[in-house]
Order: sequence, then C-alpha cells, then structure tokens
Amino acid sequence: GYGRSRFNNAVHTYLQLSRPVMHIDHKAGDKMYIDFTGSKLQLTPSEDAVHDVEVFVAILGCSQLTYVEAVESQRKEDLIKACENALHYFGGVPGAIVPDNLRSAVTRGSKYEAILNDEFASFAEHYSVTVVPARVYKPRDKSLVEGAVKLIYRSIYTRLEGRKFGDLESLNSAIRPALEIHNNKPFSGRTYSRREQFEEVERDALGQLNPLRYEVNKQVMVTVMKNGYVRLGEDIHYYSVPYNYIGKKVKVLYTSISVKIYYQYTLIASHRRTRIKYRYTTDENHLASQHRYLTEWSPEKFIQQAEAIHDDVARYITKVLEHKVYPEQAYKSCSGILSFARRVGPGRLADACRWADNLGQYNYPVIEEILKKRLDQLQHEDEPVSIPAHNNIRGKEYYQ
Repeated sequence: GYGRSRFNNAVHTYLQLSRPVMHIDHKAGDKMYIDFTGSKLQLTPSEDAVHDVEVFVAILGCSQLTYVEAVESQRKEDLIKACENALHYFGGVPGAIVPDNLRSAVTRGSKYEAILNDEFASFAEHYSVTVVPARVYKPRDKSLVEGAVKLIYRSIYTRLEGRKFGDLESLNSAIRPALEIHNNKPFSGRTYSRREQFEEVERDALGQLNPLRYEVNKQVMVTVMKNGYVRLGEDIHYYSVPYNYIGKKVKVLYTSISVKIYYQYTLIASHRRTRIKYRYTTDENHLASQHRYLTEWSPEKFIQQAEAIHDDVARYITKVLEHKVYPEQAYKSCSGILSFARRVGPGRLADACRWADNLGQYNYPVIEEILKKRLDQLQHEDEPVSIPAHNNIRGKEYYQ
C-alpha cells in the first residue's frame, strides 16, 4: 500500500491533470465582460450624510480596453445605463456581453442556457448584441473582468483616496482621467498599451452602434396627494404636479435619470430623478398662487418692492428686516407693511414710515396705528413751524 505522503502526492497529481486551466484566445470584437467591484465608493452630499455607490467595470476580451463608471445601485436601469455608456465609450458593439449572474440581468441562471430578464433582453435586442451569462459558481468564465477589478483598485481607487464627492457626476469626472491613464499605460513587460492594441486590432471589429439611446421605462399608478405631490415608492421621494390635479390618479413613467407624470395620456410634469429619501422635488409653476407667493419671499424681493414705492419705505423695510430675529416673522411684517400702499396710497405709506423711523419702532402694528390715527398727515416735531406775523406778538428785540 501507499504511505500517507505518497497517497497525497498521487491525489494532488490527479487533481492537476483532471482540472487543467484552458488558455483562451479572445477574438477581436467578440466579447465584452461586465461586473461590479466588491469594494464600493462613497458620496458625501453633506457633512452628516454618506452613502455607498456601486462601481461598474467592463472590459473587451481581445484588447482588454477597460471602462469604469460609478452608479447608484446594481438595479436594472443602472446596469443597463452603464452597459450602454460602455458601448459608446468603446465606439461599437461586440458580438456578446458576458455578465455575472446578476439579478438585474439574469432571471434564472443555468449551466446551459440562462433566462434573461425582459428589460436586459430588450436592451440587448436594441443594440443587436447577444448576452451569454457566465456559468453559476464558475469564476473562470469571467476571469478577465475579475482581474480587471483588481487592477482598478490599484490604478483608480488609490487616486481617489481622501477626496470627497457630492454627486455621481463629480465622482465620474474624477474617475475618467484615472481611467485614461490606466488604458494608456503599457502592459507589464510589453511596449504597447490597452488603448494602442484596441485601436490597432479591435476597433474595426466592433459592430455599429444604434444611433438611438435605449431607455428603461418603469411605470406605476399613484394618486396625487393633497399637498400636490406624488410619491415614487422605489426611492421614497416626492415630485410636484400642477395643484389642479390633486386627488387624481396619474401614471408615473420613470427611467434612471428622469420622472415623467401623465394624466390620461397627457404629460403634466417632468422632473430629473432624485433618489434622496423623504425629500421633495418642486417646480414652482406647479404651486397654487398663494403657495407660490410664499416660496418667493426673500429680503431682496421685499426691498425691491419697497423701492418701487418710495426710498423712505425701502429704508424702513431694510430696518424691519434687520430688527427681526426670525426670518419668517420679518417677511410677514414686511408683507403687511407693503400692502398699505394699495389701501392708503404710496404717499401716506412713505409718511408713515418716516414717522415710525423717527419713533425708532420697526414693525407692522406701529405703521397700522399711525395710518389709523392719521398721524402721518401731521407735521413732525423736529420740523420748523412758521409763525404768522401779528401786532400782539412781541419780537425777540423786546426782551433785550
């Protein structure tokens, strides 16, 4: 019989012979491998808010030209948008796309023929490309992109360390130059780069791009709330619609970048999609007139309105804004004071503001009291009063 060490050597030799690694010669323009990195990047839209974002990687099999993009999630619309951007970055369409068995691309994995979800299959049909998912638990089927992910950690992630980004646009703007450096750097031990090999061998082998961009449209029926907003449940975000549709059933069609709201096949609102939870996206044209007026309140607006009435009114309104600690209280007071111009006329309001300024009182009630008692029509105490000539009045010379 065999000893332990001899037996172990025999088993090890058998395993090596039974599981050989095949070298694959990648044809030009044949496959594009896609995957998401395991390590995520972060966005910091504010000091107290930090959230992770996914990083998409695509690589062409022959030239190994690589594309990298940060996306919000691994959802269908984000994956499809990233794949489309990769195709436009390469400037053509390969024969097949090889994804991992992502839920956003594959409904059910199979050793022989996986079933794609409808959206990703529709995207592939739009660009006339075949989708050949990697086999389940077979990482060697996509070893090229697995290796690319490791290179991305060293060549791109290290260049982003210590930097903060408020949105995806700024993050991807920082990724692009690092990606170009990666693609134009010569291969280890060779004299040419990924970009040079792509231009020489693979660019002409790619198929033509569809000139029309593909859009993933999801739809949901919702009721416009009493405040004039609809809730997109997937993001828990609220979008405004014209206030006269309150209580109506509307259809929301949304993609990765836009939200469109329809009522009986008529487009009534369009917004850029935002995925910050429990926030509101508002178009001021959708608000009722009284609500729109409140949203437009600002110190500059009140001073501008006061200047149109009289300089003394503008001076007084400026002091009202300075004396009130809470902005909303100051805005209400200013709105009330300026409304007197319609009720009593600009002239009386200007006189009332001069009276209140002399008294050192800066609020709505004092202007109301002056106008109510018609004090604005009296002369100020500091103004000289002319004394009429009279025979019974002695002059100052009498007392010398």
